[in-house]
Amino acid sequence: MLLPISRRDFFKLAGAAAVGTLLSDRIKPSRAQAASGSTIRYADRDVPLLFDADVCVCGGGPAGAAAAINAAKNGAATVLIEKGIALGGLAVLGDVIPCMQTFAPDSDTPYVKIIKQQLLDHGIDYDDKVTGQVWTNPETLSLIYDELCADAGVDILYNATLVDALVDGDRITTVIVQTIEGLAAVRSKVFVDATGDAYLARAVGVPSERGYEKTGNNQPMSFRFEMGGIDLPKLYKYVAVKLKEDWCKSKLPHFEIAEAMHRTQRYKLEELMARGVESGEITQEEAEYMQAYTIIGKDGTMSMNCPEIPIKFRSTDPIEYSKAVTYGRRMIRDISKYLIKHLPGFEHAYIAREAVMLGARESWRILGKYYLVEDDYHNQSRFPDAVARTAWFIDAHGEKISEKLPRGGFYEIPYRSLVSDRIGNLIVAGRCISASFILQASMRIQLTCMSIGEAAGIASAYSIKNGVAVNEVQWERVPNRSYVSQPK
Repeated sequence: MLLPISRRDFFKLAGAAAVGTLLSDRIKPSRAQAASGSTIRYADRDVPLLFDADVCVCGGGPAGAAAAINAAKNGAATVLIEKGIALGGLAVLGDVIPCMQTFAPDSDTPYVKIIKQQLLDHGIDYDDKVTGQVWTNPETLSLIYDELCADAGVDILYNATLVDALVDGDRITTVIVQTIEGLAAVRSKVFVDATGDAYLARAVGVPSERGYEKTGNNQPMSFRFEMGGIDLPKLYKYVAVKLKEDWCKSKLPHFEIAEAMHRTQRYKLEELMARGVESGEITQEEAEYMQAYTIIGKDGTMSMNCPEIPIKFRSTDPIEYSKAVTYGRRMIRDISKYLIKHLPGFEHAYIAREAVMLGARESWRILGKYYLVEDDYHNQSRFPDAVARTAWFIDAHGEKISEKLPRGGFYEIPYRSLVSDRIGNLIVAGRCISASFILQASMRIQLTCMSIGEAAGIASAYSIKNGVAVNEVQWERVPNRSYVSQPK
């Protein structure tokens, strides 16, 4: 029996089928999925073995996605474990946009160039031609990561939280994850810790530290959110024309506003926020730091780089982190209500989205083969095994905001800061590499983390092909390395 179907419904179904075919064509068959029924023994029980991989990347942020994509592109069967349901980390889940520039000349490694081109291909004009920041769109960025992983053949395991790791001597054999079905296992030859908190490294005994060596404090966290319904031309006219604020020299659609009390830089919006403290509409904590950026592709919407949660809430304490969420959500309501009432252009604004993770600028850092320190920044250190370069200033909220390096200056990040003597098949990528608190405040930006992750992925595949432990890889001998050290 044939069911009647309208011409319109027929073309809808045909279009949906075509889209499904296009998407499925991008996804390569899994090279890492374990045989059906495979298990491993963990905690006196048999848990399913989901993947048996060459490279397992834990964490799908800027560094983790880069590591997984580059490992797979270089021939490794790669699994990427992500606790959320989108790749991109803070850029997507934490609404930390745009990406700050490195200030270093020619710092874009091949992967960073790919990301920029992908943004353009998806209709996101990332370049404001003035600040050098990479203006992104979180939903577009998460799609780009999905597509790049599909093209490279990366197996993504979403909604999976890293729980534990099994070690044999100086090698990790397996990680245990919590999934929707329960505990499961992923076995691999090489592991990349891109958790941001060095969780895997700490779980297997790699030495680490957290917070500022002098005080023990972490950098303050942020709780970013989006506000929609903003009359951006009116806001621009008020801030850039009437107040004559020239701190952000870019123009719509690329535009930002900011104020940060008790800094050398004086902002025109400080008076506005100070009046709110005097009237009791916002607290001094809420007025201390306020910043917002337009989101390309979301007309009338800004990503609010605030509130900055008081430093008493540590990013490394699970109870304080949880309390920070509640505390920060109240701050969001107070700040948004005040801006709607008093900032021209915000009259009809509303909270459009809250980040689904706090913005932790710093938490744990490993103690690796090379420990980067502030002198490496000021001395513009070079290394034969350099994987990236940056000149982003020392941006340690709550402790030290340093002067910038001279124009054209930069320092390099060595491969040895990504590995330790403790575990032979583990690379750490992202903001938790081996560095002091102050130096980490410079290297933690997203573009640098992408380049570090890129190197981690290339080194992982290289180590497998050449039968050398990743913590013994000599980066300067890797033929297709993403960055080559530059002399002074």
